[in-house]
Amino acid sequence: MIKDVKIVPLVAHVDDRGYLIEILRSTDEHFTRFGQVYMVGDATRGTIRAFHKHAILWDWFFISHGSAKFVLRDDRSDSPTCGNMQIVVTGQRNPVLIVVPPGVYHGWMALEDDTQLVSTASEVYNRENPDEVRIPPDSFGDVWEVKGR
Repeated sequence: MIKDVKIVPLVAHVDDRGYLIEILRSTDEHFTRFGQVYMVGDATRGTIRAFHKHAILWDWFFISHGSAKFVLRDDRSDSPTCGNMQIVVTGQRNPVLIVVPPGVYHGWMALEDDTQLVSTASEVYNRENPDEVRIPPDSFGDVWEVKGR
């Protein structure tokens, strides 16, 4: 586990029309402030988007279609969980909200074709001076392999 990272189980409200899932509310204790919402789609399974961290920005991630493997690593020197890694598998069969605080490297890999991520950020992305530090996807070893159990 990583300090301040939260995996929030979400509830699908299902009826004969389909379902509704509340992803994030401004009254949630894990909400800080609103910057923007965006969606990312990966056409094929195995697509990796990793790694980066932010100095100020909080992220809230939700997989709305398909499934994904998230890898997080705490890089905050003042955190009691500095150096810890956390892996989360989420998707339609396990809907969760992943809360990522500043200073935690994060990335994800699509486990199915046409996986879609909805991301809410606490800040508007600054294209001229982005709040991010990027490192290669293999920076923490072979974390992306899907292994038999």
